[in-house]
Amino acid sequence: MTKKIKQYLAEIESANHIKILWACETGSRAWGFPSTDSDFDVRLIYVHQKDWYLTLTEQKDSIDMMLDNNDIDISGWELKKSLNLLRKSNASLLERIQSPIVYQSDESFIRDLRSIAQSAYSKIATIHHYLSMAKKFINELESSDNYKLKKFFYTLRSALVCKWIVEKETIPPIEFFKIYKHLDLDISLINKIEALIELKARVGEAYLHKGEQALIDLVKKCIKQAEEHKNTLPAATINLEEFNHLFRQYVSKYDH
Repeated sequence: MTKKIKQYLAEIESANHIKILWACETGSRAWGFPSTDSDFDVRLIYVHQKDWYLTLTEQKDSIDMMLDNNDIDISGWELKKSLNLLRKSNASLLERIQSPIVYQSDESFIRDLRSIAQSAYSKIATIHHYLSMAKKFINELESSDNYKLKKFFYTLRSALVCKWIVEKETIPPIEFFKIYKHLDLDISLINKIEALIELKARVGEAYLHKGEQALIDLVKKCIKQAEEHKNTLPAATINLEEFNHLFRQYVSKYDH
């Protein structure tokens, strides 16, 4: 599948006259809890040649396509759009630039991007994103007796990321094990989480689960903690010229 995805990326570059600076996996595969039939969620950051930017009209700044009977979902954002989202500590982008599954990369670019992301990291922006997700998902879980493990892990991960944001000074990791293993959780809860990860790896996404009250209680505690801190966490101080410099640097680098 990796070979197939890389071939698609080459075709996308050629058809759109772009350079892909970063292509990675996101979603359950990158988080570390895929199911047997999880699809592939490929996310891109790409740059156009300089003339593309020198127009009086706004142009399409994203790519979206479903391939292989919807098993491969490829989407991405153009460089300028990506940097503007990073200035706001866009949570999805902060995850993508940490992905452990990489299909294509300009190594100097991703180093620069990670560095500027850390300096611009806003705890208050990210906690509002994950708290909103956790509250939405927990309400959906509690509205039925059975639930998909996929939805359960979305809920649990969002809540634990909130806990991370409150208690840690760094950007939340994308990989789930790096989150729950570095928070102050009871070993019994960690064991439950890891047992469910092993179960999810053996079943399809249609599998229905129930119970896990101890972990649901943990989610609620994390939500309560986040609610108490969400408006007191610090925002970031943005150096706009750093972002402008990075933008100009990589537009110039790939202007052929």
